[in-house]
Amino acid sequence: MSRRPGQLRPVKIRTGFIDSADGSALIEVGRTRVLCNATAIEDLPDWRKASGLGWVTAEYAMLPASVPQRKPRGDRDGRSAEIQRIVGRSLRAAVDMAALGPRTIYVDCDVLQADGGTRAASITGGFVALALAIRKLRERGLLKRRVLKCHVAAVSVGIVEGRPRLDLDYTMDSRADVDMNVVMTDARKLVEIQGTAEGGDFTRELLDDMLDLAARAIRRLIARQRKALREHGKGVGR
Repeated sequence: MSRRPGQLRPVKIRTGFIDSADGSALIEVGRTRVLCNATAIEDLPDWRKASGLGWVTAEYAMLPASVPQRKPRGDRDGRSAEIQRIVGRSLRAAVDMAALGPRTIYVDCDVLQADGGTRAASITGGFVALALAIRKLRERGLLKRRVLKCHVAAVSVGIVEGRPRLDLDYTMDSRADVDMNVVMTDARKLVEIQGTAEGGDFTRELLDDMLDLAARAIRRLIARQRKALREHGKGVGR
């Protein structure tokens, strides 16, 4: 392990990666790469139409060559369904649905290369794509009020060889005694915690240590999001 226990892998966010999307971001976290595209549709699911509120939803998929053993195209297993639900829930936490109005924003997260932390990267990059799509709606005069309530980002933490570790890559994750994903806002409020002891248990003190690691890392990730969004407006980082 070459990284310090509380050190993130190198993070890069490139905006405007896909011209045809309303918002697009390629996020790289170490060797994990996820392409996030947001598309706004002037329609709602049938069950949502009577509410007058907007909707944000996500889809998640791993491309065939994202892992060493080819993953069949369109293979939506239970893990993929679980991940896209957490991505959708996390992004909805950032949005004022009344201000968004009667439209849907789809955020598609496609894993180009997986080396651990794909759901966290999808949330962090997906937020940037979502923010850019909302910016485009505002520029078109379709939004009258502020839609984004906060920034949202996510990171993985765990216990590896008895020690709290941040941002688990595949080799760390495969040996972790505890595997956890934490989603937080820029106000340091928790959106979701997913944590499991892999065949054992862990103490409240270790849980607090992992949450502290996650909180510090998410502040840094949100700073990267802000930087990416600023640079997009200046034509930088595209």
